[in-house]
Amino acid sequence: MLEPTKGEIIGKEHVYPIRVFYEDTDAGGVVYYANYLRFAERARSEFLRFLSTSWAGDMSDIDLVFMVKHCEIEYKAPAKLDEAIEMHTTLKEMGGAWLLMEQKVVRNSQELVVINIKLATVSLNSGRPSRIPAGLKEKMAEFISN
Repeated sequence: MLEPTKGEIIGKEHVYPIRVFYEDTDAGGVVYYANYLRFAERARSEFLRFLSTSWAGDMSDIDLVFMVKHCEIEYKAPAKLDEAIEMHTTLKEMGGAWLLMEQKVVRNSQELVVINIKLATVSLNSGRPSRIPAGLKEKMAEFISN
């Protein structure tokens, strides 16, 4: 069975390739604005998968989930049907129970969308804030880019 792409790490940045499909666009053939959040979620998940061989299993084992706490989006230019774009994900800051990431949608070196997103770490069982375990925090710290 073929393995889906996880993208790749270039320096401290994760780059995730995306093809714009018909289902991603509006009646004008451009990416519907809310779909950039879907692209960002997929790319973040794949970036985090690089830190673990069994991401979903590991998160369940340590009773941790990442939840969006705050998100800001700047739309600069549209992506269109059938274009190849990339989502560039960078970890900017990390606290005891949160992450700050920047994600950029790029087409041929042109920034189309910039997303700044703060994620809270929460216990899957209790729903309360939960500190990032030391081992995971250590792995993530290698990718912080200011």
